[in-house]
Amino acid sequence: MIVPDTIWQPDEKQNGRSKYETLARTIRARIASGDLSEGYKLPPVRDLAYQIGVTPGTVARAYRVLIEEGHLTAGVGRGTFVAAQKPVPVRSLPTTTSFFDPVLERDGQAHLLSPKMPDVGQGAIMREVLHDLADAVAPDMLLRYPTRDTDLPARQAFAARLDAEQIGAFTLDDIVTSHGGQSAILMILQSVLQGPAPVIAVDELSYGGFRSAAVLCRAEVVGIPWDDAGPVVSALEAAIRDYDIQVFCTSAEVSNPTAIQTTAARRVEIAAVAKRYNVHVIDDDCYRLMNTKRVGPSYRALLPDLGWYLTSPSKSITAALRIGFAVAPEGWTAALMRTATFSSFGVTRIVTDLYAGMMQHGQIDAVINHTKSRINADVSAAARILDGHKLRYADSVPFMWLELPRGWRAGEFCQAAESSGVLIKSAEDFSLRDGRAVHAIRIAVNGLIPHDSFVEAIERLTVLLENPTERLAL
Repeated sequence: MIVPDTIWQPDEKQNGRSKYETLARTIRARIASGDLSEGYKLPPVRDLAYQIGVTPGTVARAYRVLIEEGHLTAGVGRGTFVAAQKPVPVRSLPTTTSFFDPVLERDGQAHLLSPKMPDVGQGAIMREVLHDLADAVAPDMLLRYPTRDTDLPARQAFAARLDAEQIGAFTLDDIVTSHGGQSAILMILQSVLQGPAPVIAVDELSYGGFRSAAVLCRAEVVGIPWDDAGPVVSALEAAIRDYDIQVFCTSAEVSNPTAIQTTAARRVEIAAVAKRYNVHVIDDDCYRLMNTKRVGPSYRALLPDLGWYLTSPSKSITAALRIGFAVAPEGWTAALMRTATFSSFGVTRIVTDLYAGMMQHGQIDAVINHTKSRINADVSAAARILDGHKLRYADSVPFMWLELPRGWRAGEFCQAAESSGVLIKSAEDFSLRDGRAVHAIRIAVNGLIPHDSFVEAIERLTVLLENPTERLAL
């Protein structure tokens, strides 16, 4: 049988992979793209080996791998054919298990404390990529410390999805890997803060990881209030003058927990203040799912020599993939790399190659889009059920902010919700110890429980909202 050689010629470098695995990946990609449709008969082993210049054993092994994966099927005397391809399954973990897992619904409780990504094929992709890595990576490479060379594929995969207009001009050298987004925050603070008693500013209601990192750096924390457009500029400037603040930690795209997005105009004002006082700005973008339109430029784009951008795949793919990325401003890459090296010697190649392989997988965009769809389905249902209450949410953001009606305090409401089988977070979890009292809660989307269970949990919260403690006490 004569076939176009271009169908079989690998369209990428081997990057350390064996020839059979490179061929298998090429055929797998052609099947995914539709170039090789169901029922297509592949060339005999010896014919294909001759056409592409490899040994018959290489082709036979590639065929065998694809048959085991279910991409191909073969019959004695019939040949090898493209099999019917199974779609990526949409699965939710069971609501009851033989082990305790606090992210699952258990004994009637719905855990809505922290966002969890639904299983829409990530696990299958991870297993496939790990299988590929086991064959592709030379054994001696698994015995070495990580370097800037070993994490290069991960930085390249990450850079391929960055928008230079949104985060500012960058090179691969500006990107430093970390053990997740929280690790990136700590590394940046360790690189920037100076003196025996440094002070940082954070959003008045903000991600607790900023405060935790400050504690590890022996830094004091000052809260900056927000309005509907973002951080209040005058409050930030006053705090900088009064407390000699060195760093402002914020989340321009999605404030956690309020889901407010800083407007493009407000970002320009904040950047002007930071530049005037030489204050670094850390822009945490971990909650904005990939392929989602941004509101405006990041602080790194607005502050080329003071703005830091960081993110991780925890809130878009899986929290189990412990890798984060920090994009340093001009002149700060060496300091950040030094911190990364001193703290952990870098992220192991097993993790960086796993990330690179997953981000280059043909179905990863489908997984991301399906994740967004599931999150939006849960959020839309909650918005419908909680209609009439002060609920704030944003597209593809896996949490909502609910202001409580008169008669409810945040702590009391969370206790009542737990008694009703729903675990949520109080505004106190996001406030400074001396901050003002806010009677609100954050409801996280937990994709590891079924949609129907999530809806039922929201309905339980609605009953509580309509029966505050003052009325219940009568």
